[in-house]
Amino acid sequence: MANKKKNRNSNGRKFATQQGLDSFVKSICDIMRRSNCAGALQYVPELTWILFLRILDERETREAEEAKAVGHDFRASLVEPFRWKDWAAPGGVKRVKLEQGTSASPVFTFVHSELLPYLRTLQQKPNATARQKVISEIMSSVERVRMDTEKNFLDVLDKVQEVSAENVDPTHVFTLSQVYEGLLLKMGEKGNDGGQFFTPREIIRAMVRVVDPKIGQTVYDPGCGTGGFLAQAYEYMAGERNAKIRSADDLEVLKLHTFYGREKDNLIYPIALANLVLHGIDEPHIWHGNTLTGSATYDGLYTDAPSFYDVIMMNPPFGGKEGKGAQTNFAYKTGATQMLFLQHVIQHLNPNGAVCGIVLDEGVLFRTNETAFVQTKRKLLDDCDLWCIVSMPGGVFSAAGAGVKTNLLFFVKGRPTEKIWYYDLSDIKVGKKRPFTLEKFDDFFRLLPTKGESERSWTVDIVARREEAKRQAEPFRQQAEKPSAEAAQLVQKVKELKKTRPDDKESIEEMLTRASDLTKEANELLAKAQDIEYAAFDLKAVNPNAKDNEDKRTPEELLDFIEAKGGEVGEAFRLLRGIE
Repeated sequence: MANKKKNRNSNGRKFATQQGLDSFVKSICDIMRRSNCAGALQYVPELTWILFLRILDERETREAEEAKAVGHDFRASLVEPFRWKDWAAPGGVKRVKLEQGTSASPVFTFVHSELLPYLRTLQQKPNATARQKVISEIMSSVERVRMDTEKNFLDVLDKVQEVSAENVDPTHVFTLSQVYEGLLLKMGEKGNDGGQFFTPREIIRAMVRVVDPKIGQTVYDPGCGTGGFLAQAYEYMAGERNAKIRSADDLEVLKLHTFYGREKDNLIYPIALANLVLHGIDEPHIWHGNTLTGSATYDGLYTDAPSFYDVIMMNPPFGGKEGKGAQTNFAYKTGATQMLFLQHVIQHLNPNGAVCGIVLDEGVLFRTNETAFVQTKRKLLDDCDLWCIVSMPGGVFSAAGAGVKTNLLFFVKGRPTEKIWYYDLSDIKVGKKRPFTLEKFDDFFRLLPTKGESERSWTVDIVARREEAKRQAEPFRQQAEKPSAEAAQLVQKVKELKKTRPDDKESIEEMLTRASDLTKEANELLAKAQDIEYAAFDLKAVNPNAKDNEDKRTPEELLDFIEAKGGEVGEAFRLLRGIE
């Protein structure tokens, strides 16, 4: 048997265990931490572009060999000396030449004055490919190397050279994309200030499984952060070892025409692109800009994007406040970021059967004291079938610096909500030493096909609730009709009196005061009616099957109990002394 040709873009190190690979990646981060990249928000973006260029080089080397084998031409995204193999890999022609130079920091000089400008401007070249545009956008915020010494930078390059898909045993070790997600998790931990861009992967995986996206559907996240929902959707749609991909056309659709997102943050946007590329999405269509205002920083990857989507999944920011510029684009005006995103989601779902999974804070569900909250939830219930709400524990997002209580909402556009099936996980204790795991959803998924009832699950008839609220509110509306009509009559009399007896100031004043009192009475009655009707839009999960552990004894009963127990203790002491 002929010897297998060794890939010159790889090396001899093999990673046979997950622990070994994780430890190796940690050793790279350790170098960066002692080299002016102390926190994850510093070293993850730095490692992102370095790791991306390494994997890009490996991928294009493989693609060039495959094209040559079948007699096809291959157009590389980068030219010499800007390929990883030229300037970064040990023994690369450009790197050897730089290291033999006499200047103080030859590699830094090349990277800052030639490499980075070249990579950032690739998208401006005539007939730039989609991949070249992605490369430019990933490099868009990289002005210079963060690490403070060239030696540390070269040490990192040498170690990253050893991180290769060819060197990872897939039967025992996570894919490189999952290793990268581990780095993103570090960035999302409390104290690193990146939690607003990171949703726990256990939550995402559960949501993707519920939404069940399929090849041929478009998937959209209007606030995609590091790209977690889109990346996990890709893995789910492809299946383990691409088991769900039935043809070359399926693969092309999945990699090129499926995933769309938007991200505002300049630091996170290139990380999202790199994350999606590492997962295998060759053309991630990510729009860089403010989703709510519509102001674009760069939309070159978003050309020909659809106006409506088959699947939307997202976790909007909690507690954000938007200005007038964002609110003008929406029917229901509010500064609450999450409510504007919810309106955006409803607007951009395909009208006939599109599905959504979204994370929303508890306030969205129970607040009925702001008109825009009620209007948005009414729109949701009228236009979509909100068929499931999962109440999450309060600590799920605490590792990311957000202790707010959250819920998972699932709905389908194109039919109104009749009933909501609730599932309650709120009593589960979650903390740093007790993380929330996917197994916590096992019973949920067991009950999901039939929406069965249990100690944790129940169903609320929304149609009946709204009708009952309307019935209870109607007497107040009817009561308001009389004072409202009387007030209108008095106002009309005042108008006539001003014409016929303009000097009768006393009568005019009396009638106006009476009209004002009647109007106030009518408004108070109408406000009561509105409060009753609005209360029907309090969608908070209140588990009717939860065990009541509250001690309902009166103070007298508690004192009697303590006295009785005191007597028992005294008797026990007396018996013990008698034994002596």
